Amino acid sequence: MMNIHGASSHLLVSDVVELAVTAEGGHMAPVSFQLADGRRVSPYALAPWLPEEVDMDTPVLLRELRGDFFCFPFGAQADGPPHGETANGAWELVERSSGALVLGMDAQDTGARVVKTLSLRPGQTAVYIEHEISGANGSFSYGTHPVLDFSGVAEREARISTSPVVWGSVYPGVFSDPNDGAFGALLPGATFESLEAVALSSGGATDVSRYPARAGSDDLVMLVNDPAHGPFAWTAALVDGYVWFSLKNPRDFPATLLWLSNGGRLAPPWHGRHRCRVGLEEVCSHFSDGVETSRRNLLADRGLATCREFKPDETVRLAVIHAVVGVPSGFGRVLSITGAPGRVTLEGEFGAEVQLPLDWEFVL
Repeated sequence: MMNIHGASSHLLVSDVVELAVTAEGGHMAPVSFQLADGRRVSPYALAPWLPEEVDMDTPVLLRELRGDFFCFPFGAQADGPPHGETANGAWELVERSSGALVLGMDAQDTGARVVKTLSLRPGQTAVYIEHEISGANGSFSYGTHPVLDFSGVAEREARISTSPVVWGSVYPGVFSDPNDGAFGALLPGATFESLEAVALSSGGATDVSRYPARAGSDDLVMLVNDPAHGPFAWTAALVDGYVWFSLKNPRDFPATLLWLSNGGRLAPPWHGRHRCRVGLEEVCSHFSDGVETSRRNLLADRGLATCREFKPDETVRLAVIHAVVGVPSGFGRVLSITGAPGRVTLEGEFGAEVQLPLDWEFVL
């Protein structure tokens, strides 16, 4: 293991990907991808602080905040850390090979055995991410939590898009409370049909698909994916001459959360420093409200499950793919991602297309 950004981390390397994952919390970052033109890009965010700079009473989740981590359950809980022990506890090394890293955890908060497998494939600028959950008994929320760093992108130049959705809403409560040193820009509870027109608290609307934007704010948006769209759902971000995207099975992860974090949190350890970051989170959860709220299934009338039933004698497999691909100048936001045997095709808003090899059936 190596110390990376203040945290002991496992490494996994292929011919085109270099990946680190923390031993505590299982946070995946940094991850470096070599594009076809030889350029290396690192899309995942690292916290603008080191773990030793943060009070030791702070959950590991915040001390080592970086990249992507698995949340089981998703959000707060009465008898455990936020986003679960999976985002805060120690992961044991189960197995290592030239193309895969397997970590395991016996989580005391949920009673589950969780096995995390990160795998790389030769020539593919992709990370195949799998979590197997066994022994859990009851209803739980869960989700992935990739956070990207757009600080090197000019204001509003990055573009965020998703596969078709059936409902979108700003967090309906107080996501950023000024009494806690936090500020939001979007109108709480506002629903919308397009990320390009989301209501502002101050009046009018803003284009959430363009980022970085709305400096000094932290907001949360939920999108419910259309399960009838195709075999997989996707979330994508045009960053700087390349696209980062994730693929998922919408039956496992029925919604996507956009955490738009641009300096709106002033309390420790944030101090207004967490800027130009975006969480593109695939979830089965009621926003970020925590497992107890998710168990109430408040969005059942919209056909959205916000939790899942787990049985102790069953193993549930949850899989996603994260990938990057270089795109030509003027590609614009991603309009579609479609699969063919052994590859996917991304279409930009002005008609250009790019392909890359990918086993998209992994998520099904």
